[in-house]
Amino acid sequence: MNTHVKRVLVLIVGWAFILFGIVGLFLPILQGILFILIGLIILSSDYVWAHHLLTRLRQRFPKISHAADKASQKVSAWLKRLTRQRSPD
Repeated sequence: MNTHVKRVLVLIVGWAFILFGIVGLFLPILQGILFILIGLIILSSDYVWAHHLLTRLRQRFPKISHAADKASQKVSAWLKRLTRQRSPD
Protein backbone atom coordinates (compact mmCIF):
# COMPACT_ATOMS: atom_id res chain seq x y z
CA MET A 1 0.00 0.00 0.00
CA ASN A 2 1.24 3.46 -0.82
CA THR A 3 2.36 5.63 2.12
CA HIS A 4 0.09 8.48 1.02
CA VAL A 5 -2.91 6.15 0.88
CA LYS A 6 -2.11 4.84 4.38
CA ARG A 7 -1.92 8.37 5.78
CA VAL A 8 -5.22 9.34 4.18
CA LEU A 9 -6.85 6.18 5.52
CA VAL A 10 -5.59 6.89 9.05
CA LEU A 11 -6.88 10.47 8.85
CA ILE A 12 -10.29 9.33 7.62
CA VAL A 13 -10.60 6.76 10.40
CA GLY A 14 -9.44 9.27 13.04
CA TRP A 15 -11.87 11.96 11.95
CA ALA A 16 -14.67 9.38 11.67
CA PHE A 17 -14.12 8.45 15.32
CA ILE A 18 -14.19 12.13 16.27
CA LEU A 19 -17.49 12.59 14.40
CA PHE A 20 -18.98 9.45 15.98
CA GLY A 21 -17.90 10.82 19.34
CA ILE A 22 -19.62 14.15 18.75
CA VAL A 23 -22.80 12.35 17.69
CA GLY A 24 -22.41 10.03 20.68
CA LEU A 25 -22.45 12.98 23.05
CA PHE A 26 -26.09 13.54 22.08
CA LEU A 27 -27.24 9.94 21.55
CA PRO A 28 -27.40 7.54 24.48
CA ILE A 29 -26.49 4.58 22.24
CA LEU A 30 -22.90 5.65 21.47
CA GLN A 31 -20.14 6.34 23.99
CA GLY A 32 -19.17 9.82 22.85
CA ILE A 33 -16.15 10.41 25.07
CA LEU A 34 -14.67 7.02 24.20
CA PHE A 35 -14.96 7.62 20.46
CA ILE A 36 -13.45 11.09 20.81
CA LEU A 37 -10.51 9.70 22.78
CA ILE A 38 -9.90 6.97 20.19
CA GLY A 39 -10.08 9.56 17.42
CA LEU A 40 -7.60 11.80 19.22
CA ILE A 41 -5.22 8.90 19.75
CA ILE A 42 -5.36 8.04 16.06
CA LEU A 43 -4.97 11.65 14.95
CA SER A 44 -2.14 12.34 17.40
CA SER A 45 0.23 10.48 15.09
CA ASP A 46 -0.29 13.16 12.41
CA TYR A 47 -1.47 16.27 14.26
CA VAL A 48 0.51 18.03 16.98
CA TRP A 49 -2.62 19.69 18.40
CA ALA A 50 -4.20 16.27 19.03
CA HIS A 51 -1.05 15.10 20.80
CA HIS A 52 -1.00 18.22 23.01
CA LEU A 53 -4.69 17.83 23.79
CA LEU A 54 -4.17 14.21 24.83
CA THR A 55 -1.26 15.28 27.04
CA ARG A 56 -3.41 17.92 28.74
CA LEU A 57 -6.26 15.44 29.25
CA ARG A 58 -3.87 12.94 30.83
CA GLN A 59 -2.55 15.57 33.23
CA ARG A 60 -6.02 16.77 34.19
CA PHE A 61 -7.57 13.28 34.51
CA PRO A 62 -4.86 10.87 35.68
CA LYS A 63 -7.34 8.01 36.25
CA ILE A 64 -8.28 8.07 32.59
CA SER A 65 -4.63 8.13 31.58
CA HIS A 66 -4.25 4.40 32.24
CA ALA A 67 -7.25 3.59 30.04
CA ALA A 68 -5.90 5.89 27.35
CA ASP A 69 -2.55 4.06 27.45
CA LYS A 70 -4.31 0.72 26.90
CA ALA A 71 -6.33 2.19 24.05
CA SER A 72 -3.18 3.69 22.56
CA GLN A 73 -1.49 0.29 22.57
CA LYS A 74 -4.49 -1.27 20.83
CA VAL A 75 -4.58 1.50 18.24
CA SER A 76 -0.86 1.20 17.54
CA ALA A 77 -1.25 -2.56 17.08
CA TRP A 78 -4.16 -1.95 14.74
CA LEU A 79 -2.17 0.61 12.75
CA LYS A 80 0.76 -1.81 12.47
CA ARG A 81 -1.55 -4.50 11.10
CA LEU A 82 -3.12 -2.00 8.73
CA THR A 83 0.17 -0.69 7.39
CA ARG A 84 1.98 -4.02 7.26
CA GLN A 85 3.51 -4.66 3.87
CA ARG A 86 2.48 -7.90 2.21
CA SER A 87 5.30 -9.99 0.87
CA PRO A 88 5.14 -10.72 -2.86
CA ASP A 89 4.19 -14.31 -3.67
